[in-house]
Amino acid sequence: ALSLSPDGTFQIISQMIFVLGIGFFSLCFLMTSLGGQFAAKRPSDSPFTTRAEGRLAVLLYIRAFDIIMKRMDTLSRLGNTTETHKLDELASVLDRIQPIGLVERIQAIAQNMSDMAGRVEQILQRSIASKKGDIETRASSHKHWMRARWTSDPCYAFYGVDGSDCSFLIYLSEVEWFCPPLAWRNQTATPTLKPPPRKQAVFRFDTGALLEQVGTGKESLNFMKRRIQRLAAQWASAARRLDDKLRSHRRDEKRILVHVGFLTEESGDVFSPKVLKGGPLGEMVQWADILTALYVLGHDLKISVSVKELHGFLGVPPGRGSCPLTGALPFDLIYTDYHGLQQMKQHMGLSLKKHKCHIRVIDTFGTEPAYNHEEYATLHGYRTNWGYWNLNSQQYMTMFPHTPDNSFMGFVAEELNETARLNIQKSKVNNMAVVYGKEVSMWKGKETFLSILHRHMEIHGTVYYETQRPPEVPAFVKNHGLLPQQELQQLLRKAKLFIGFGFPYEGPAPLEAIANGCIFLQPRFSPPHSSLNHEFFRGKPTSREVSSQHPYAEQYIGRPHVITVDFNNSEEFDAAIRDIMKINVEPFLPYEYTCEGMLERVHAYIQNQDFCSPEARFPPVNASRIWQGSPLAPFMLLPNSSVLTWASNITSHASWPPLGALQLLASLQGESCVKACQDAGLICEPALYRFINIKEAFNALDFQCAGLESEMNHLFPAFSAEHAECGLQQDPLLFSCAGASIKYQRLCPCRDYRDGQVALCRDCL
Repeated sequence: ALSLSPDGTFQIISQMIFVLGIGFFSLCFLMTSLGGQFAAKRPSDSPFTTRAEGRLAVLLYIRAFDIIMKRMDTLSRLGNTTETHKLDELASVLDRIQPIGLVERIQAIAQNMSDMAGRVEQILQRSIASKKGDIETRASSHKHWMRARWTSDPCYAFYGVDGSDCSFLIYLSEVEWFCPPLAWRNQTATPTLKPPPRKQAVFRFDTGALLEQVGTGKESLNFMKRRIQRLAAQWASAARRLDDKLRSHRRDEKRILVHVGFLTEESGDVFSPKVLKGGPLGEMVQWADILTALYVLGHDLKISVSVKELHGFLGVPPGRGSCPLTGALPFDLIYTDYHGLQQMKQHMGLSLKKHKCHIRVIDTFGTEPAYNHEEYATLHGYRTNWGYWNLNSQQYMTMFPHTPDNSFMGFVAEELNETARLNIQKSKVNNMAVVYGKEVSMWKGKETFLSILHRHMEIHGTVYYETQRPPEVPAFVKNHGLLPQQELQQLLRKAKLFIGFGFPYEGPAPLEAIANGCIFLQPRFSPPHSSLNHEFFRGKPTSREVSSQHPYAEQYIGRPHVITVDFNNSEEFDAAIRDIMKINVEPFLPYEYTCEGMLERVHAYIQNQDFCSPEARFPPVNASRIWQGSPLAPFMLLPNSSVLTWASNITSHASWPPLGALQLLASLQGESCVKACQDAGLICEPALYRFINIKEAFNALDFQCAGLESEMNHLFPAFSAEHAECGLQQDPLLFSCAGASIKYQRLCPCRDYRDGQVALCRDCL
């Protein structure tokens, strides 16, 4: 037994033993970890597991080493205090005990610790030197580049570059950030501008000022202005109704730039010359409605249809766009298209990456995450001429809600008042059909089913031609030529049938026809059209399969307003025409395509979608402790259902849509989450993926995971039945409702939706 004085010697010995014990443990742990790196890899080890163990070993060693150093430092300071006699007593005790080899072991451990400290110091020094060398190498290479190219763009001179090495270094450290800050420079020279105080958005009921902003000079702009004027009263009425609905909600006024890239001269502006010649108008319809919705909602709006205007609004330095922006972005949101996005990349330089979270891309057909993720698309064959921008998939905004990975922007169709609806019922001609096809090329090869239709109905067309009637349009067709919008509306209000030829895909005209009391007859595609088998979709950033000319009309409207048949089957086509002549329908317009529906949807996006603020870590660090107590946690079964939802007694997390809307289910093998949710009467919601990308989700669905891995895969999270393996998603940009594989059952975050508004859950407004 040791005879210890009561004045604290025991505490010193305890500290020494603690230090030596930790040191010995750390030494053994380090040797084991290092030795394991030379051992053969186990066949069952995944690359993720091996790397994770290596990182864990290093982190634990560094932590233990840090504790040892602090303890030794504490003891070393005792020698300079009045308690030196405590160390003397400790030495005396050790001399009396002389345990077998204890002192020698302590000395050996101390020597090993000293050796390890030296090695760690060498590693750290090499790392620092390597990083410093990398920085110096990059700075040097950029300096050489600037010496050769600084006169290639006037923006360099705008930022003070004059050809001297000093000006190169200042530019590279303060404008493009390739070099570290220069110690002798005044770092507070450029003050950080605070954003202006938030104002409350106020609904606008008069679009006169908007018409002035849109401008003139292009036929496409004139078309958009005529549309805004024609629907002005409906927008005002819808704004008043939504204002009443949102009385208790604060709406922040946002600074918004709308840059219509496809109308700029730099992109070719192929649309404007075709406006009066039967060219496609769907994009201009949508952009006119987007401008009106943003303006009516009360936001501070700027409109750009040229690169020069874009420069001015963004504060781009003069030149060709080689230099980035240095000031704060003067907008909260920027709506543009793929053409505009490319122009912003050319003229914003490096700052596009910094500010791209503010961008919303109007994208007619949609962009799936596998095509959007540049690295993944390149490695796995999804790279196209579009896509690859590494945006959040919900920053892409589509014309129809066909791709839940993206946000549904939409457009509006003209609503009828009660008087107009009654007049339509009286004026309908039961045997009158209007063909959906303004361009001559659409009529080629359609003689067979047009002849069948002609046996039952009088056929009207709106084909544009300049000199003589084109031979593709049969003589029995009464052609009206290209009609102004109001005259086309009058024609549709008389017709019983509006018939599509299979192209164009997913345009606004069928909705306008249905809203005017027509039945829309369209062809079914077998097999479905996609980028794999049809030239039109080739190169577009989506693998979506289109089962008919207008899948939205087929799925969300359906019979009796929409009839889809095989036009190559003469008997089926003839039977459909006979049925149509017996059916009477009333005008119908889905709520989401009314002015109020679009205002409601765009308002919800603007106030709730935020892609600039980093999301809180999920699952939280202490999640396992919080979720204990139930085999399904953090999920629970809905009453009388096999669908899992977030448990109400579990702490909720900030999210939009709110976490309470989540309904978790598993797809069948070979089935996408779009279809799995759809079959359950729900919508797949990519924003909720992060809450199901956890091992507990597999447990709750009763998947038995023999292994759990994390991987960049646009189908994950998913379960492989063949290998009994569960896969988690490694990169949030790849969370995708689209995509399927026979190898996997996918985990799907579904949600409910508001009646007539599939873009919003019931509690999303």
